[in-house]
Amino acid sequence: MKIKSSELKVVCGPTSKLPIEDIPEIAFAGRSNVGKSSLINSLLNRKNLARTSSSPGKTVTINFYAVNEMFYLVDLPGYGYAKASLESRAKWGKMIEKYLSTREVLRAVVLLVDIRHAPTKDDVMMYDWIVRSGLSPIIVATKLDKIKRSQKDKCIKLIRETLKAEKDIKIVPYSSTSKQGRDELLMILDEYLA
Repeated sequence: MKIKSSELKVVCGPTSKLPIEDIPEIAFAGRSNVGKSSLINSLLNRKNLARTSSSPGKTVTINFYAVNEMFYLVDLPGYGYAKASLESRAKWGKMIEKYLSTREVLRAVVLLVDIRHAPTKDDVMMYDWIVRSGLSPIIVATKLDKIKRSQKDKCIKLIRETLKAEKDIKIVPYSSTSKQGRDELLMILDEYLA
């Protein structure tokens, strides 16, 4: 897949109605500080399309990015942000659940986990929810550039074991800095959009 165009089309807050769409969507989910915005920017070859921040928990809306005018890349609010109030976290949780359980055009969910650590309880819950919902999870292990090359296989194995992910579930090691893993991820997304 070649990215020819990408733009932020729709932003939905906790009280917004989700847009009625007829083109496919691929959702991106992950913990607040997993590097979701950086990955989206590197994937779409844009510098500041998705807003990045040094303080986690900035994405509090569901953001719909139109890609090649053919599909939406949907950025879900980060979960597990400890400093957010319980009320805020509950709102985000409901918003994410409503989106994931009602979107008929949703083709797959890309679950981002930090390659440097075992997936958290929240990551495991999200993975289980995706699988139970009958959706296809694509796991992306972010921050690949922050570990030694020799650690990669061990880290991927830990992610697979912690999530109890079947062998056929793809885990893509990804670096937003070097764009390592970008071509592989675009190829996988292409398969789901075909």
